[in-house]
This record gives sequence, structure tokens and C-alpha cells, in this order.
Amino acid sequence: MGLEAVVNEIREKGRKEVEATRAETRAEVDAILRDAQERAAGIKVSAQEEADRAATHIINQETSAANLVVKRQVLNAQKTLLDQVYSASLAAVGSLPAEFQEKALTELLKRAAKVIKKGVVHANERDLPMVEAIISRQRTLSGYTVGDPVEIAGGVIVESNDGELQIDYSYRTFLDEVWESDLKDASDILFT
Repeated sequence: MGLEAVVNEIREKGRKEVEATRAETRAEVDAILRDAQERAAGIKVSAQEEADRAATHIINQETSAANLVVKRQVLNAQKTLLDQVYSASLAAVGSLPAEFQEKALTELLKRAAKVIKKGVVHANERDLPMVEAIISRQRTLSGYTVGDPVEIAGGVIVESNDGELQIDYSYRTFLDEVWESDLKDASDILFT
């Protein structure tokens, strides 16, 4: 075997070793790349799931907060409307015809006379002349005198002469009683 044959054999052996090393390196590189791609895909999926969870959580929080704001605004609007209904009711009762006012004041004074025999009767400025006329006509009310006008929509406030006892038969008092006992019914009627 000649030198050239030995050199060719060494070259061939070197070339085979280089190809084997290259193939082995390529296989290792491919395995490393596949592993990296799998880990990257796993990280991407995990990050996407975490982002989706965070987004869902934020959306739920914002939705809850918005619902609370809307509910508060609705309740405030309902309260405003109920306050308007209350004021309108009080004004309507106070502005009923004079014949109604006279009958109502007479009945209220008779009720008060059962508790306070002698006292001072207060009414609004508009009703004072009517109260004076009722007291002068009714014998059972002879212990009453007419006092200063008060700021009420209607009705009377009777105070004993010694100031120890006071009965509030103003329309506001009666409306408050009805309002408190029937507010839920009124609310249901107005807002359903």
C-alpha cells in the first residue's frame, strides 16, 4: 500500500468521522431546538392562560364596580322621585278645598280635645281664621285659644296651657305615618 493509499484511507476515515460528528451535532442541535421550542410553547400557553385569567378577573371586577355604580344611581333616582312624590302629596293634601279643610280641622280638634281639655291651637297662616271659627262654634272646644301660626301644610298642633303636653295632628305627621308603613308598597308600584 502506497503512501497515497494511506493518505486516502486517512482522508476517508477523517471524512467519515467529520460526517458522523456533523450528523451527531445536527441531531443534538435538532434535539436542543425541539426541546427549546416545546418549552417556549409551554411558556407561551402558560403566559396566555395567566393573561386570560387576569383579564377575566379585571373584567369581572370592572363589571361588578359598574353594576354597583348603576345600582347606586338607580336607588338615588328612586329616592329623589319618592321625595318628590312625598312633597307633592303633602302639598296636595294641604291645598284641598276649604270644605274638606274645615271638616278635617274640626275632627282633628275634637280628637285633640279628648286628650287636652284646655290649650293653644297652632295652625298654618291660611287655616287660622277657620280654626278660630271652629273653636267658637264647638262647645267642646271652649277651652282652646288660637296661637301663633306655624309652618305646616295643614292640620293642627295643640299644646296644653302648661306646655307639658303637645299633640301634633299636622298633615305631615299623618303622611309620615302612612309613608313609613306603606313605603315599600309605594316603591313597588312606582318602580316595577
